[in-house]
Amino acid sequence: MNLYSPLLLAAEDAEHAADETSGIDLLLPRDVNEIIVGIIAFVVVFGFIWKVAGPALNEMLENRQKVIKADLEAAQAEKAQAASLKEDYASRLSGAREEATRIVEDARQAGESARADIVDRAETEAEEIKVRAQQELESERERAMTSMRREVAGLSIDVAEKLVGQNLDRDAQQGLVDQFIDELGSEG
Repeated sequence: MNLYSPLLLAAEDAEHAADETSGIDLLLPRDVNEIIVGIIAFVVVFGFIWKVAGPALNEMLENRQKVIKADLEAAQAEKAQAASLKEDYASRLSGAREEATRIVEDARQAGESARADIVDRAETEAEEIKVRAQQELESERERAMTSMRREVAGLSIDVAEKLVGQNLDRDAQQGLVDQFIDELGSEG
């Protein structure tokens, strides 16, 4: 015998039974007692669900609503905190920009001040160099004049000796020539 034989027989029996009931008979049983028992069973099951499962279901829904509400409140708080952090970040960034601008401005002013100091020192040094050069020039001029006076005096005495034909007192004559040159210098 085949393993599928009992299954085939059961399927044939179900086919014959389906042929016997059709239409409204499928929805409503033929026996009124069956309908009344079905209604009573439905009311009992509905009442049980209403009394026992209903409050548990309501409590579960309320708990779920509380969790969702708490999650929404937490999300709102996090959103507010994120907005606060963003605002704080923006203010710090603005402060950093202002600080950078201030630092750059301070550096620029320090550079300008250093440049002005350097220019002032250079001008002062140039003026000092000019004064020293002027003093050195005056000193050299004085030395040159003194040297020239001696040379002129010496040449004058040599010329005078040659003209007179005898040796003159060199120191006395030198004093006379120096005095004469000084008089010429003071007049001019």
